[in-house]
Amino acid sequence: MNTDLFEIIRTTRSMRRLKPDPVPPALIRQVLEAGTAAPSGGNMQAWRFLVVRDPAIKTAVAQWYRRGWHEVVAPRYRSGAPAPGSSRERFDRMLAAAEHLAEHLHEAPVWIVPCLEGGTHTRTSGASIYPAVQNMLLAARALGLGATLTTLYLLFEKEAEAALGLPEGTHSYAILPMGYPLGKFGPVARTAVEDVAFSDRWGERWTEG
Repeated sequence: MNTDLFEIIRTTRSMRRLKPDPVPPALIRQVLEAGTAAPSGGNMQAWRFLVVRDPAIKTAVAQWYRRGWHEVVAPRYRSGAPAPGSSRERFDRMLAAAEHLAEHLHEAPVWIVPCLEGGTHTRTSGASIYPAVQNMLLAARALGLGATLTTLYLLFEKEAEAALGLPEGTHSYAILPMGYPLGKFGPVARTAVEDVAFSDRWGERWTEG
């Protein structure tokens, strides 16, 4: 188990290729506990975490994921340019990994589906669920588990949430497929802080001075 927080943050890559080996329940619990340690608006803790291991449920949801990938997301990515801080080669590797996830999502040994009970989707809703998601991703990395955050299935939100069996008034915000990674953890590729941070006024380059 890795306990160096900044090393964990620096090396928590999106791991889209996962082994089918089952994940011990004790590790899943540790990941969930990390999620429940996150802040939420008013400390209401309206989050609910659906842990999916049932192959039939995963297969039913994954069909909508694949459709979203093939019909909408893959064509858009393939016609676009690499993200900032990335090369064409790295971008192509990311696309290949995303394609693999689309075809093998149902094979991930465990999904964690973060949800919120009550209310409606707003710009501020994510503030009460995505901190928990990031905590769980970092916890998974610390435990040697690969995971990624994906919302692609929400292109078919009603159909996918029906397949997940979510009750009325409860909405999912992502799927975190999780398992032992086929690849290796490593430094994430990102743009430099100086290119994205401003000092006091928009456009005023941030410096340490």
